[in-house]
Amino acid sequence: MSRVFLTVLDAVGAGEAPDAADYGDVGTNTLGHVIASQNPQLPNMASLGLGKIPGTGYQYDGKIIGAYGRAMEKSKGKDTTSGHWEIAGVPVKTPFPTFPDGFPASFMEAYEKAIGHKCIGNKAASGTVILEELGEEHMKNHTPIVYTSADSVFQIACHEDIFSPEKLYEFCRIAREMLQGELGVGRVIARPFYGRPGHFTRSGRRRDFSMPPCGRTLMDVVKEAGMESIGVGKIEDIFAHQGLTKSDHAAGNPACIDSLIGFMKTDFNGLCFTNLVDTDSQYGHRNDPEGFAFALESFDRRLDEMMELLKPGDLMIITADHGCDPCFIQSTDHSREYVPIMAWTPGMEKAVDLGTRETFADIGATCVEWLGLEERFGAKSFADALKNK
Repeated sequence: MSRVFLTVLDAVGAGEAPDAADYGDVGTNTLGHVIASQNPQLPNMASLGLGKIPGTGYQYDGKIIGAYGRAMEKSKGKDTTSGHWEIAGVPVKTPFPTFPDGFPASFMEAYEKAIGHKCIGNKAASGTVILEELGEEHMKNHTPIVYTSADSVFQIACHEDIFSPEKLYEFCRIAREMLQGELGVGRVIARPFYGRPGHFTRSGRRRDFSMPPCGRTLMDVVKEAGMESIGVGKIEDIFAHQGLTKSDHAAGNPACIDSLIGFMKTDFNGLCFTNLVDTDSQYGHRNDPEGFAFALESFDRRLDEMMELLKPGDLMIITADHGCDPCFIQSTDHSREYVPIMAWTPGMEKAVDLGTRETFADIGATCVEWLGLEERFGAKSFADALKNK
């Protein structure tokens, strides 16, 4: 029996990618800048080789017992969907469309007719700023707030006292059905919030409605083999529930880490795929390096507990899906960066340099090989390097 625990630290990039200039991201380095400015204490990740990953700058004099490296993204984009899909073996060849000037008026007219309500906003904006700008008008006139960002998203914000989360999810499902073809954004996102003017707060009942994956993913391969394929956090949303045998849509890092540890305490054969979103949604997009460092430290403090729960034959991989450098004040958007790779299996006692991987899909290939399956997604597994140590 083998178990693989694949964890994505959302937006924890490891330095600008070679093509960062194409995305306006020259100078970004999420981990490097947070470590330099905040000096977070990350001894457990350091023991897996965090500081050996180029550009992180983390100083550590202790023994390294894990495998470490970084990966480039082959997909065209720098968003959650393309990053996770590529990790799972499905690079995105055609970038999802973005709408920096808002969505076409003809679409908005059709959408408003479909949901029976006028909408306000329809522009690229920060999720917190647009609530302060339009939240009061939304409450007064019952007009859903539609906005986007540099990513391929159609976001709908509604106060929970005006439209229940369930009603907001209905609005999102309608949008997801309508946003196809040239308008086929990667995600439709429900953004419920509460509070009063001047003090609005986004709630934990966010939901993402993604395009179905454009190919057979890591989870599909594991599920088809008769193994467990478990998602924690927003994994079910990112993959439109495809390929999962069970899921816990926990919200926020503490709840997701609790859920992950809960699955570690159970016996199963297969994969547990977790997304930890707070570094992205709470801190990266808000240019908050102090909060970002706090989230990294909070994860690191529980990492030794996770490692103690791993059994012989288990594998843990920690990575990211893109960057979102909170110190890059020119933007609050995702950044085109390498992602870190840290891996460990019980019995490893020596450092293993995995180098720079040509695609995130090497991670998915490693997971399936570790589980004894044949699919490689056209990528290169590093499972042998782990087993030989």
